[in-house]
Amino acid sequence: MTNFFKSKFKIANILILSVVCIGVIGYKFLVGYNWIDALYMTIITITTVGFAEVVPLDPVGKLFTIGLISASAVTVAFSISVITEYLVNKNSFEQFKNRKTMKKIDSLSDHIIICGFGRNGKQAAQKLAIYKRPFVVIEKNKELIEKHDDEILFVHGNANEDEVLVASGIERAHSIIVALPNDADNLFVVLSARQINKRVKIISRASQETSYKKLKLAGADNVIMPDRIGGDHMASLVVMPDLVEFLDNLSIIDDKKVNVEEVPIEAITTSKIPLTIKDLDFRNKTGCSIIGYKTPEREYIINPEADTVLLPKSRIIVLGRPEQIANLNQMYDI
Repeated sequence: MTNFFKSKFKIANILILSVVCIGVIGYKFLVGYNWIDALYMTIITITTVGFAEVVPLDPVGKLFTIGLISASAVTVAFSISVITEYLVNKNSFEQFKNRKTMKKIDSLSDHIIICGFGRNGKQAAQKLAIYKRPFVVIEKNKELIEKHDDEILFVHGNANEDEVLVASGIERAHSIIVALPNDADNLFVVLSARQINKRVKIISRASQETSYKKLKLAGADNVIMPDRIGGDHMASLVVMPDLVEFLDNLSIIDDKKVNVEEVPIEAITTSKIPLTIKDLDFRNKTGCSIIGYKTPEREYIINPEADTVLLPKSRIIVLGRPEQIANLNQMYDI
């Protein structure tokens, strides 16, 4: 639809420019005006402002002026109709698109909300898309939304407002990532989100170290300081470069393939009798190795023993090549 209106705008502009050129040339060579007077006479004729003629016109000049007025009237009427049609259809299309987007958001549950589509917000969206997790982005920059609204669900507005959070489905959300550039705004969003949904997991960005405790007190489960992480990462590349490069390649390869997965116990067994890691025989079945275990009390065990009992509501962390992870997900329908 946008290309259609662009072509019509182009035609209208060409017609107006053509009428102006014809008018200037006609007054120059048919009436004998100089170029400035010819342009002046053309403009006042097309715009019908009613100023007096530069020099009294002869019959040929009068006939030419009549034709110019008729041509310009048709051209201007066409241009106005194009603009009016564009504005009306644009408003209707925007309303239709907003209704369609809100209908999709209303159908979501256990999804993730990203507040802010800056550098951190974009990276979070890319990661969630790779893992095929449903998410909604709250962004107040309309131009930024229009660039990406074909592939991402957006809610246009300020994340500080409760109405916007509710529109994004905060009451049904699994998690919310607060990635606004200002710590005060992040603090306000964390407070509002925690008040609306007591169970939602909140991950917030912080720029200042003084904001860390405030965000935790406000209800954030995790507070991330990108600058600190970046500096630590760069220093680690100096101290132990090979290890850090290996870890960097664990989670994502070529931005598309996953080789680390977190799996809930309930997804791989329905047995009421507690199983051990050895009982799962994960390595032979999927090719993946279990490198971590998260207890129901949220404690992490690195490289758990084979006789570790897998309790309900616990999780295992598995490592494998992308094709092995894909086989795991397909086998257990994860």
